[in-house]
Amino acid sequence: MITGQLRSKIDKLWEEFWTGGVTNPLTVIEQISFLMFARLLDMRESTEEKKWSRKNPGKPFPGVYFPRNKQHLRWSHLKQEADAEKVLKIVRDEVFPHFRVMGEPTALAADKDVSRKALASGSLNSNSPRSVSEEPTVPTNTFNQYMKDATLMINKPSLLMSAINMIEALPLTQGDTKGDLYEYLLSKLTTAGINGQFRTPRHIIDVMVDLVLAGNEDEALTWTVGDPACGTGGFLVQFMEALREHFTSEDGVHVDDETGGKTHTGDLIEPSQWKHIKSEMFHGFDFDVTMLRIAAMNMMLHEIDTPDINYQDTLSTNFTDRKETRRWAADAFDLILANPPFKGSLDEEDVHKTLTGKVKTKKTELLFIVLMLRMLKLGGRCAVIVPDGVTFGSSNAHKELRKMLIEENQLEAIIKLPSGVFKPYAGVSTAILLFTKGGQTDNVFFFDVQADGKTLDDKRDKIGADDDWQDLDVLRKAWPKWNGGKGKKHFKDRTANAFFVPKSAIEENAFDLSINRYKEIVHEEETYDSPKVILGRLKKLEAEIATDLEDLEAMLG
Repeated sequence: MITGQLRSKIDKLWEEFWTGGVTNPLTVIEQISFLMFARLLDMRESTEEKKWSRKNPGKPFPGVYFPRNKQHLRWSHLKQEADAEKVLKIVRDEVFPHFRVMGEPTALAADKDVSRKALASGSLNSNSPRSVSEEPTVPTNTFNQYMKDATLMINKPSLLMSAINMIEALPLTQGDTKGDLYEYLLSKLTTAGINGQFRTPRHIIDVMVDLVLAGNEDEALTWTVGDPACGTGGFLVQFMEALREHFTSEDGVHVDDETGGKTHTGDLIEPSQWKHIKSEMFHGFDFDVTMLRIAAMNMMLHEIDTPDINYQDTLSTNFTDRKETRRWAADAFDLILANPPFKGSLDEEDVHKTLTGKVKTKKTELLFIVLMLRMLKLGGRCAVIVPDGVTFGSSNAHKELRKMLIEENQLEAIIKLPSGVFKPYAGVSTAILLFTKGGQTDNVFFFDVQADGKTLDDKRDKIGADDDWQDLDVLRKAWPKWNGGKGKKHFKDRTANAFFVPKSAIEENAFDLSINRYKEIVHEEETYDSPKVILGRLKKLEAEIATDLEDLEAMLG
C-alpha cells in the first residue's frame, strides 16, 4: 500500500525530471528504473559481501557484481560524492557501460582476482554470476540482457544528484512497498504507444487473474505463464502477487502499524515452488525496447529475480525460427494473460504462415488470438482483452476466428467492459475473452460490466470505497457459481448482468458473440393520461392565467 507521503515523494521526483528537461513519461520511468536498478544492485552486492565476510573472515571481498576495481561504481559510493559533475561523469561514462557488459566473461576477466583458468573451466561463465561463497540470487546475465542498451538521458548534474537523493529515500527494501511504488510510477503513463499498446488498469488485471485462478490455485503453482505482448509486465507481476496472497497463512500476513497496509509473505509456498515461480514460471515478449526494460525492472521490484523478458515480435516468423524463442512459440504455456495491441504497423510478409493460414487477415487483434492458441498447451487457458469488434465483426476473418473458438476449443466466457475503461489512453470498447485450447464449447458465460468502480471519463477517479469495484465484484462472486457450466440454474435470466448462451443459439446467430445479441432489455411501459384528461388540465391552467391577469389589471387601476 503506497502512502500519501510516499506518493508525494514520487510526484516530487517526477516533477524534478520534468523541470530538468526530461519530459517524455516513458523516458522518465526508464531513467528512474535505471537508478533504482543501480541501488538494488548495490544492495545485492552488500548481501554478497556479508556472506563472504562470514565464511572468509579477514579476507578481502573480491566483488560479485562489481569487481574490486569497479567498487567505486556502487550506489553507496556515488551517493556520498559531493561533486555533482563528477557523479554525472562516473554514471554516464562508467556505470552505464558497466551495466552493458555485466555477465560477460571478458568483463569478469578484467578483474585480476578472477583466473582465466576458472573461466575456461566453466566454473565461472556468462550464465551465472561470479561465485564467492554461494551463488547470488540473480544471475548477472539477467541484468546484462536488459541493460545492454541503457543510456543516461540526464544531462544536468543537479538533476542527477536530486534523483539519487530522492531514490535513496524510497523504501526499496520492502518487497510489497517497492512493487506498489513502481505501480504508481507506471500509472503516470497516459498515452497509447504508436503500435496501439497502452497500460492495462490494475483492477482489470486483478479480475482477469482471479477468473483464471478460481479453483485452480494448487495446480497453478506449477504452471508456465506467458504474455506475448507484455508491455510493462503487469499481468505477470499480478499473477505472482495473487499466488503469494492465496498461499499466505494468517501468521504470514504482516500489517504496517502506520498505514494498515498488508504484506502477504507466501509462507505456505515451498522453497522448490518459489524457485519455479521466481525463475521459471514467467515469460514475456515485446518489441518495444523501452517497455522491455520497464517490464524487467517491474518484475525484479516484485521479487521475480530472473525475469525472462524477450525482445520479440511474436507475430513474426522468427519467433518460431529463432532457437532462443522457438520453444515458446507453440504448445508451451499453461496460461496466457494478455492485452495485445489493437492497431499499429504490421509487416504482412513477416507474419508466420501458421497464423494467416488459420485466419487470413491483417488485423493484429485476430492474429494474436490465433497466436495464443498456438502458444498454449492442449488444455491451457487464456484470458485476453480484445476490441469489442472481435465479438461481432462481419468479415470472413472475424467469423472464422469465432467459429474456431467455438468448434475447435472451449470458449468459456465473454466479459464486456465499458468503453471508458482505457481512458485517457483510448475510448475503445473492449471485452475479455476466456478460453481453453482444445475441448468443446457447450455453453458460453456472458457478463456485462457497466460500472468498474471508477468514473468513465478521462480522469478515471475512484467511485466510493477503495475496495468497492461495483460490477467487477459481482463478476467475482458470479464466476464460482457458474463453475464451468455446472451452475447454469443461476444464470438463465438474460435480463441480468450475468447469463449463459448455449452453443446452438450462437451457431444460429452466425457465431456472433456480441452480448447485445443475446441480452434481453426490459423496457418499462410508459402510461399516459387520456386526451380528455390532458385537455381538462389545459383548460384549468388557462382559467388560472385569466384570473391572474384580471387581478393584475385591477391592481393597475
